[in-house]
Amino acid sequence: MIKYDLSTDVKITLNDGNVMPTLGLGTVHEGDAPDVKNQVVAAVRAGYRHIDTAWYYGSEKYVGEALKQIQEEGIAKREDLFITTKVWPSFHHHPERSIDDSLKELGIDYIDMVLQHWPICLSGDANGLPPTPFDNKGKLIYDDDPVNGTGYIKFYNRLEDYKFNTEKVKSIGVSNYSISRLELLLKNRKRYIPVVNQIEYHPQLPQKDLVNFCENNGIIVEAYSPLGGTGAPVLRAPMINELAAKYQVSPNEIAIAYHILEGRSVLIRSSNLGRIKTNIKLPPLTLEELASLYDVGVKRPTRYTNDPWGYGLGFKWWEGDTLSK
Repeated sequence: MIKYDLSTDVKITLNDGNVMPTLGLGTVHEGDAPDVKNQVVAAVRAGYRHIDTAWYYGSEKYVGEALKQIQEEGIAKREDLFITTKVWPSFHHHPERSIDDSLKELGIDYIDMVLQHWPICLSGDANGLPPTPFDNKGKLIYDDDPVNGTGYIKFYNRLEDYKFNTEKVKSIGVSNYSISRLELLLKNRKRYIPVVNQIEYHPQLPQKDLVNFCENNGIIVEAYSPLGGTGAPVLRAPMINELAAKYQVSPNEIAIAYHILEGRSVLIRSSNLGRIKTNIKLPPLTLEELASLYDVGVKRPTRYTNDPWGYGLGFKWWEGDTLSK
């Protein structure tokens, strides 16, 4: 039997000195939020130590129940876990309320990493409601121009202030930032370079320019939807299946190794508890094989997350985006 290193054992040091496990469990639910509790418990039992959640997901209550069970049963201590949450753009004027809500739902005293969920400012009340405000024509209602506005920078600055003034947040980062958004943010940050930029990234969505920009500025790229989201379309790529057969691992583990072996963090999610437990072998892909995986999407790049709140951010291949220049 081949013996592999485990993805759950790999950690990465962030630009603020804090250490983050590279493999994380995402907690976006697909219609069954209470089952998230079982997923988190199963993951931590299997060795995962990084749990990624968000106020917008509506599952933090169940993540909190899982964390309580994990600590009561002695599966893992709080200090051994790395918990991430995110502040939704309808909370841009009151991010501290979002964080405090998350802390309460999660039942913890501090959060290891808080991310700005999107670099935009949606129109929400003091409680972040409605999270996705649409007018009667079906268009999103913003508090700032989604293309040329700079309100997202003030949004990030408020997160900086919160981290600086409290002990409730260890690290701050961003999510869904393009190069142009990052360039302006880095020029106007108050104190902290984001530790992470969480983006959709997988072999069918090559974004080497963005990855290189992040790396050159000390920002870790964290890949969400590494399998392409619903239906896991990325796993149908012949190259992934060829490598899975060669290394005697699952296609999922090839998709995960693609990121970890290149120094990125990666988030997976699954309602299949058995699959959560068996996604952790780390096959030793060669540099040539990693390059071949990148080439999978070069001819026909495909983005699977095309939410309207991503319009105007300057990303490539964003279906439906007529705002980006």
